[in-house]
Amino acid sequence: MSAIFEGRLSDSPYIEIVWRGRVEHDYSPVCPADVRWNLLFTQYRGKVRVSAEGATSQFVPKNQFEGSEFLVIKFKLGVFMPYLPAGNLLNGDAVLPKATSQSFWLNGFSWQLPNFDNVETFVDQLVRRGLLVREPVVNGVLQDQTQAVSSRTVRRRFLQATGLTPKTIQQIERAKEAASLLEQGVPILDAVYQMGYADQPHMTRSLKRFTGQTPAQIARVSLNE
Repeated sequence: MSAIFEGRLSDSPYIEIVWRGRVEHDYSPVCPADVRWNLLFTQYRGKVRVSAEGATSQFVPKNQFEGSEFLVIKFKLGVFMPYLPAGNLLNGDAVLPKATSQSFWLNGFSWQLPNFDNVETFVDQLVRRGLLVREPVVNGVLQDQTQAVSSRTVRRRFLQATGLTPKTIQQIERAKEAASLLEQGVPILDAVYQMGYADQPHMTRSLKRFTGQTPAQIARVSLNE
């Protein structure tokens, strides 16, 4: 095993999931496109790195090094930092400056590094300082609810909070669900039908763009596990 992971859900209205882990051996995973951004805290060879990682609109190859330890706070759709708009982070990240070995700077404030168990307290403090907010327009648009503001304002606020268009989010989430079906052993043509793709080539193009794998490759991996 290249890495050991542990994740948990959260009762915070701002947090999607919390992960922590340790890399046992160097490896290079391919990370699928992800509509949600996160804060990443990494420790490697005695050094700490804190970064805000934006949503990704396509798969991303990464390198993980033996001995690295990490904590990930993944936020719900519509949650963002006005100080670091999601649109500015799309397909990239922002490294936050270190204050001390156990703290970092964010928008002029020094923050203690959170741990796996006190993430909610850390996030609550960000919210109270106004550094983390929710954009209600996002859920409204994704649920096809009529908005009380102009379509131009809706688009601007949506992009500021997510960095993505509603259509792109729907495409990524559909590809994610299709991959999940294939991993569960659902035949390729059945996955095409269940997810509403026009045909198999359509689903293949989508999965290659967003996961870096073809349907056959995803299905093959699931059979070998």
